[in-house]
Amino acid sequence: MKRLIWILLMAILLAACAPASTPAPTSTSTSLPPTSEPTATSVPPTSAPTLAPASLAGPSAGTTMMWVDGGSLVYIPAGEFTMGLGYGDAPTETFSLNSYWIQQTEVTNAMYTQCVASGNCTAPVQEVGAAPYNAAQFGDYPIVGVTWDAAKTYCQWIGGQLPSEAQWEKAARGQNGNKYPWGNNSPTCDLANLKTCGGHTTPVNAHPNGKNFYGLLDMAGNVYEWVNDYYDPNYYASAPASNPPGPATGNGRITRGSSFETDMTQVLSAIRHPSPHDYHNYDLGFRCVVNQPKAFAPYCQSASYLPIGGTQSQSNTCPAPQAQVGGNYCQGNSSYTTINISQGAAYHVKSKDFSCDDEVINGQRVLACTGPANSTTDITVCNSACSGSSGSAGSAPACDPGYNLDTSSNACLYAPIAGPSVAGCPQGYNLVDRGGQKICVIGQNQNGQCPANLYFDSQYGACVSAAGQADAPYGIDNPDLASKNYQGCAAGYTYSSTYQCCQANTGGTYPGCPLGFTFDATQKTCVPAQAQLSGPGCVTVQLNTLQCGATSDVCNQFNYSQVVCIRSGCHWNEKGSQAICQTAPLK
Repeated sequence: MKRLIWILLMAILLAACAPASTPAPTSTSTSLPPTSEPTATSVPPTSAPTLAPASLAGPSAGTTMMWVDGGSLVYIPAGEFTMGLGYGDAPTETFSLNSYWIQQTEVTNAMYTQCVASGNCTAPVQEVGAAPYNAAQFGDYPIVGVTWDAAKTYCQWIGGQLPSEAQWEKAARGQNGNKYPWGNNSPTCDLANLKTCGGHTTPVNAHPNGKNFYGLLDMAGNVYEWVNDYYDPNYYASAPASNPPGPATGNGRITRGSSFETDMTQVLSAIRHPSPHDYHNYDLGFRCVVNQPKAFAPYCQSASYLPIGGTQSQSNTCPAPQAQVGGNYCQGNSSYTTINISQGAAYHVKSKDFSCDDEVINGQRVLACTGPANSTTDITVCNSACSGSSGSAGSAPACDPGYNLDTSSNACLYAPIAGPSVAGCPQGYNLVDRGGQKICVIGQNQNGQCPANLYFDSQYGACVSAAGQADAPYGIDNPDLASKNYQGCAAGYTYSSTYQCCQANTGGTYPGCPLGFTFDATQKTCVPAQAQLSGPGCVTVQLNTLQCGATSDVCNQFNYSQVVCIRSGCHWNEKGSQAICQTAPLK
């Protein structure tokens, strides 16, 4: 007991003076197996039918759509909004913006890895304290170590751009002009990843309670975000009232939002942060906007997945115990991970190289587990009352509508159908009436989502392109109609007119698992990344250890700017003949 309390107290002290860190595991590949061509349909292609015009409702505020990089876009409708703090370089003004789509989360490591693999992005700078960007265990963490130019290149690759300051602030504050993304209540660690909330980046979906009016995540906390604009402290006092584009020139660019090192008093959504054009850091990332989404053709290959619910069902007579990873820290050269578990639960550590101390602290049962640096293992926690019972929840890998499962690789290969048969439409398709003609159209998958590049239109009753084209034949074998409606592929992919899909130029560089899923190499499919059942009353969580060693002072790299120094959680020392940026002293 005393040993564990001492370890935890030392971890807190170390976190105060050490650079923020994200666990840095050994990189593992989760790319899909390459295919030279998708599976061909056995049904001869048909010519484009003459269809009556479709009536669409169009997207509404907060409508989501999976996009070409595996992330999600959220629709922000046109209209006026209030911008600014009311003082300093952010006067309160009213502006009007056209509609646009913005990424629901910060760009993740997994998303950025696909851009690098496709040959369209350069690898980020490996920041001190940050995990390798292509480490599979941290695919849902925000990408860091990117300059403004690198962020711009990524956004162009997905058919978008960095958001303007006005677009970012409207998206963050919602239609009511809230102080914070979640409203006007003061920040807490339950709402955002801020200073004193953990000391390192977290998955971009780790704070659902901080979701804003439009459904956006991490618009405060986790990492700062690049926007498109140059910095001019006086710009918004005289900016155009409609769609302000930002200054034509300026002193550096702008970052918005806040990070895991931001003090609770500096989280207002209207705060502006000037930063050098080529600046990069372990707490700076970005998200993109897509002003006019294209009707991109589908990928020729995608990942299969276990539907949510298939691996999470639990008997009422055998509830799963608590099993929540608390955090990572170093004690000397030893790396520890803490896990909060239920009283009375049994646990088993998969690897013999790991060991755990089991104590109760302030009424909470805590495991402090240590193992080799940069290593991963699983720990299974079971309800002792029923952990020996037989049977387990499970489900078969599934594919989005329009794809067939390749049983040899468990990858999903694009295989469009010819149209309705005597039995109607296949599973995942909806039958709609277009002026007396019955046609099959793509519906939602088993997780209630449309396939990539489509949103669900409530009036049409199907998934359609955000370009407003109900006739883009996603999932329908019709080369003629496809050539008239598709608007090509993302860079690094070539459109196959034979198969009507986007083929990767370099093999299996397709989007991997969606947010909240991880690739299971044994099952060769995407599984929910949160606790997975290994039997009735049992939960399995993953432990990841850090690379520990001597603490280094990374603050001295910010000697050029007092603003950047303080914003990075460092101490600006002006007592000497030359001001320097250094690690803040312990209090």
